[in-house]
Amino acid sequence: MPHAIGINHWGMAMFERFSRSWELVKASANVLRSDRELLLFPLISGLCTLVVMATFLVPVFALRIFENGIGIGGAVVGFLFYFCQYSVIIFFNCALVAAAMIRLDGGDPTLRDGFDAAKSKLPAILGYAAIAATVGVALQALKSRDNNFIVRLVGSGLGVAWTLATFMVVPVLVSRNIGPVDALKQSVALLKRTWGENAIGNVGIGAAFGLITFAVMLVGAGLAFLAWQASPMLAIAVAVVFVIGVLLLGIYQAALSGIYSAALYRYAVSHETPAAFQGMQLESAFQPKR
Repeated sequence: MPHAIGINHWGMAMFERFSRSWELVKASANVLRSDRELLLFPLISGLCTLVVMATFLVPVFALRIFENGIGIGGAVVGFLFYFCQYSVIIFFNCALVAAAMIRLDGGDPTLRDGFDAAKSKLPAILGYAAIAATVGVALQALKSRDNNFIVRLVGSGLGVAWTLATFMVVPVLVSRNIGPVDALKQSVALLKRTWGENAIGNVGIGAAFGLITFAVMLVGAGLAFLAWQASPMLAIAVAVVFVIGVLLLGIYQAALSGIYSAALYRYAVSHETPAAFQGMQLESAFQPKR
């Protein structure tokens, strides 16, 4: 009987976390609707990452760096690619989160506000990008096709753990004047307090947008196929429209995730409900674990 009571208690606790996390996601979406300028941060970030990718891919293919396997030179190129990509992504994420925090406090942030905040944290951002690049290369090596299934599975599990443990790094970097290592430690500490909302928010937002993206791609492929019967040019036009739609979904997801992390961090640290989240009964959301 006590065992059954324990299971019921655990089930109720998880239901409350799901419900609370969903409310947080909805409130984050409301913030995004009230300030669509926040979408510009992931949009510009995406364009910059494409530039970085092209900068690396052209010489890699031209010089055939990976023709004879990865090797030391390939590992160095891989690290530099990860470092540059992470530097761009983290910089724009910091700008987004900084602007989102201003909005959560009732302000009206501009692009310049976000970029100024990110520029002030540039040394810490580059330091954390180096850490993330090192971890990224290591995880990619574990998930390599040449490894056996168990090693690849371990690599995937470590990747999920790393994502959860670092979810609060950007809000910490934005809010505190500390280095990348301390920011990582703070993020891990906050994970212990917000593990449910952290995991559910990460998985929930990713899964929801993953399903929507899959549905859009499926419909787009079907319509493009039908359009091809009438005209190849029409099919190409339909495909382009749906590709743009998928990219816009990715931009919206990135912005929503940034706002969610900002709100989660703000409440976890200050225990004060942001103006945009008033009335959501969040007072019990992040009570210290006993």
